[in-house]
Amino acid sequence: MKSHFYPIKFQPILKERIWGGTKLKTLLNKKNKAPNVGESWEISDVDGDTSIVANGELRGVTLKQLLSTYKQDLIGEKNFAVFGEKFPLLIKFIDAKEDLSIQLHPNDELAKKRHNSFGKTEMWYVLQADDDANLIVGFNQKVTRDVYLKHLKNKTLTKILNFEHVSEGDTFFIEVGRVHAIGAGVMLAEIQQTSDITYRVYDWDRKDNQGNERELHNDLAIDAIDFNMKNDFKVSYSTVGNVPNQMVSCPYFTTNFIHLTKTIRKENTHDSFIIYMCVEGETSVSTDGFSEIVKKGETVLIPAALKHFKIESNNAKLLEVYV
Repeated sequence: MKSHFYPIKFQPILKERIWGGTKLKTLLNKKNKAPNVGESWEISDVDGDTSIVANGELRGVTLKQLLSTYKQDLIGEKNFAVFGEKFPLLIKFIDAKEDLSIQLHPNDELAKKRHNSFGKTEMWYVLQADDDANLIVGFNQKVTRDVYLKHLKNKTLTKILNFEHVSEGDTFFIEVGRVHAIGAGVMLAEIQQTSDITYRVYDWDRKDNQGNERELHNDLAIDAIDFNMKNDFKVSYSTVGNVPNQMVSCPYFTTNFIHLTKTIRKENTHDSFIIYMCVEGETSVSTDGFSEIVKKGETVLIPAALKHFKIESNNAKLLEVYV
């Protein structure tokens, strides 16, 4: 089967969220009837939310089935040695019509012990932001556990949080243990470890249709917060055309920015799958005898065994992701 590998697209898994909006439908052309779609899970191996192939001869096959059939041919030798038949990344687009809860994620060690899960290191790339939109990332001052708990109790947490005004192209690296929240009016791409473990610490006293507040996880969160973290979360990267510009490189993933204005022939030397998220324009990704158009808001997976392919566009912006 190896020789028949091609650029694989998956059916987006759309999630209604209390804070979700309409931009995923209007700006990224996602199909859904719900009024408040907050997330589009582009590639997911989270239990109960496994992606299904949307194109080519593997159409209808799940990501889990692909992994159990093709193993290292799909994800690479070293990834298969570490992750086995578990896809290591969760790829999403997110639209926050309202502020998300203030939250953080545990590290691998805590997540393994408490939830038998990976931790959740992630990054954000802002696709669109309303004029006054911001994100919360980290603290705006040196904070101790006691200071934090006092503000949490008094509902004055926002006084010690760092608000970042954002616009298109802004990129943030959210390490485990870092307090964060996506603000109202922001649409972004999120690349993260395969994990759905979130510790919510404050949800703006919001109530759902039934008058219930969402569960908070402050007992779990307090041990997971890293109070010694530096403010090095904003990512600066170059935007030289038609080459991969490194944005984030960490043990869990590498993400590059490519501004594509011509045809590039690519050789996969990473011993990994490669994911392309199109964040502006559209591109064609092709191999011998197979070509796939990838438009803004779409995602494609290049299996590890597919060593040569080309991407072409007269004007597209792509996030290139591998492990």
